[in-house]
Amino acid sequence: MAGLLAQAPAADGLVQGRTELEWLKHLIKCHDKEIPELEELNAYYEGKQPLSYMHPELQRELDENVRQVVINWPRLVIDSIEERLDVEGFRYPGKTEADAELWRIWQANDLDEQSQMGHLDALAMKRAYAVVGENDQDPTTPIVTVESALDMYAEEDPRTRRLIAAVKRWCVGDGADKVDHATLYLPDSTIWWVKADGEWAEDPDYPRDDHNMGELPVEILANRPRLKGRGGVSELADVIPISDAACKVATDMMISAEFHAMPRRVAFGFGDEDFVDADGRRLSVWSRVAGRIWATAKSRKEDGADVIQFPEANLANFHSTLNQLAQLVASMAGLPPAFFGQSTANPASADAIRSSETRLVKRAERKQRAWGGTWERVMRKVLRVRDGEWSDDARALETIWRDASTPTVAQSADAAVKLFTAKIVPLRPTRERLGFSQAEIGRMEELDEQAANDAVARIAGGDVLPLFGAKPAPDDPQPSPGPGDPPEAVPAGSASGHAA
Repeated sequence: MAGLLAQAPAADGLVQGRTELEWLKHLIKCHDKEIPELEELNAYYEGKQPLSYMHPELQRELDENVRQVVINWPRLVIDSIEERLDVEGFRYPGKTEADAELWRIWQANDLDEQSQMGHLDALAMKRAYAVVGENDQDPTTPIVTVESALDMYAEEDPRTRRLIAAVKRWCVGDGADKVDHATLYLPDSTIWWVKADGEWAEDPDYPRDDHNMGELPVEILANRPRLKGRGGVSELADVIPISDAACKVATDMMISAEFHAMPRRVAFGFGDEDFVDADGRRLSVWSRVAGRIWATAKSRKEDGADVIQFPEANLANFHSTLNQLAQLVASMAGLPPAFFGQSTANPASADAIRSSETRLVKRAERKQRAWGGTWERVMRKVLRVRDGEWSDDARALETIWRDASTPTVAQSADAAVKLFTAKIVPLRPTRERLGFSQAEIGRMEELDEQAANDAVARIAGGDVLPLFGAKPAPDDPQPSPGPGDPPEAVPAGSASGHAA
C-alpha cells in the first residue's frame, strides 16, 4: 500500500501500522493537547501571567483600577542557568583540540545564537528541538535549525527511547488567507504537507526527501527528563506558585499604598461648596483627599465643623513577606540570595560569593552533561547528511562547554599555570581552562608556530641567542666563587701558577 510504513528498522524496534497521513494527524492531535500548558509556561517567562490569589468578583470589580505588579522571578531563574551554558566546540576521541570542520558548520548555521535560544526554551517550556537537513546551496554545510516546542512535537519508541516520528507546524497569512503547513519527519523520509479545503495533502512545492537514514533528523533538548517523563519538566514548575504569591503581595502593597499609606482625613459639618480652589471652582474628590492644607471659615463650636486624621498604614509587613518568598525561590532554584537583591551590610568576600553559587554551578553542569549528548547526536547526523554514511569516529564525540563557574581571572590563571608548569595539563587544555575561544586558541598556536620558525631560522643563520640567551655586558661584575665552586683556572706563567 502506497504511503504505508513497512516494518521500521531495528533501531526503531516497532512495527508501524499507520500511514503517513495518520502519523501526521496523530502527532498534531498530541501537540494540540500540550500547547495550552506550553503557552502558560511561556507567559510566565515573559511576565504576562494573570493575577492569582484574588477572588474573581473582586478582580472584576477592581479590574479597571488595579494593574498587576509582576515580579518576574521566573525569568531570573531561567536566565541565571542559561547564561552559563555556552558551547565552544566538539572534539573527536583521542584529539586534544576541537574539530575545525564541525565548528565551521556550527558557526555557519548561527548555532551560537540558536543554541542559546534552544536552551532557554527548554528550561522554560520543558523541551526544544534541533533539526538537521540537506543544504541545496552548499552540500558541505548541512542546515541545522533549533525549533520551539510550541511549533514541534515528537514521539519516541518506548523500548529504544529513540524518536520515531515528529511534526513541525506553522501558518502563513492571517484570517481568510491563513494557510497551515506541516513537516512530517520519519526514520527514512521527510514529507512536507499543506492544508487545503480542510484536508492535509503533500505540498507540491516541496518534494519529499527519502534520505533513508534509519533515524529521524531530529533531536530533543529535554530539561530534567525522567524515566517516566522523558519529555522534560519546566524549570518553573516549583517557582510558579511562589511567583504568583509574590505578584499578589506586591499588587496588594500598591493598593495599600494608594488608599492607606497616606493619612486618611474625615471632615464633619462640610458640604461640597466648601471644597473650592482660589477661583471658587469646586475641587475633585481626589483633591479633597490628597490636599495638604485645608482652610475653612466654619468653626467647631458654632458650626460643628471638625476634621480628624487616621494614622497611615505601615507597609513593612508586605516587605517582610516578599523577602520571605524570595528566600523560598532562592532555596528551590539554587540561586544566591544576592540575585534577589538581598544583601548584608558588609559586602560578601569572593570566596563567599563562589560558595553561594555552588548549587547553581552544579545545575548548569548537569545541563551541560545532558545537552552535550544531544548536540553530539546532532553533529553525528550532520556528518551523515553531508557524507551519506555514518562516521565511526563521531560515535564518541565530546562537546566542549565553557566553564559554568565564575572564578576570578587571577585564580583561574594561577591554577592553570601551576597545572601546566607541573606538566599535568598540556598547553591547549590550559588555554581552554582560561576561557579562550577555539578561534583565539588557534590564533595563539599560529603565533607559537611562527615564533618557533623564526627561532629556527635565526639559529640556522648563526645566531645562538634563541638557544643561550643574551651575553652579559662586559662591565657586569662577575659573581665570586662560592665555597663549593671549583677553583678558577689560572693562566700559565702567572705568579701563582706552575709551569706545565
